[in-house]
Amino acid sequence: MYIAVDFDGTIVSDRYPEIGKELPFATATLRQLMEDGHKLVLWTVREGELLQEAVDWCEKKGVRFYAVNKDYDEEAMQGKHFSRKIKADIFIDDRGIAGLPDWGTIYELIKRRINWEEFLIRRGEIDKPSKKKWWQF
Repeated sequence: MYIAVDFDGTIVSDRYPEIGKELPFATATLRQLMEDGHKLVLWTVREGELLQEAVDWCEKKGVRFYAVNKDYDEEAMQGKHFSRKIKADIFIDDRGIAGLPDWGTIYELIKRRINWEEFLIRRGEIDKPSKKKWWQF
């Protein structure tokens, strides 16, 4: 799978433009995802020197990205209307509607290929929704 990962507030605490402290198990989980064969894409608002600092920080922790702010490493930004929207199977970002789960939960969701609702059902935190008939709205 292609997994897009934000940096500030996701891998490290949000101290932008500084680099915050690593969130517990963030880089360990990312290294395991790499080992599992997933392609990681760093997807961040950082640019220029600040972006390079984040990439270097991750590399020191053993996390190497397939691409940074683009779909694949060789992709060239063409023209002034380049879209930074990337194609990924999963996005890990602290700004998601449900917030950022802990990295153990993130790994479990990806490893088991289940969504957030299924995860909560399996943990008994919510009930499985009853199936509606085709005529019910």
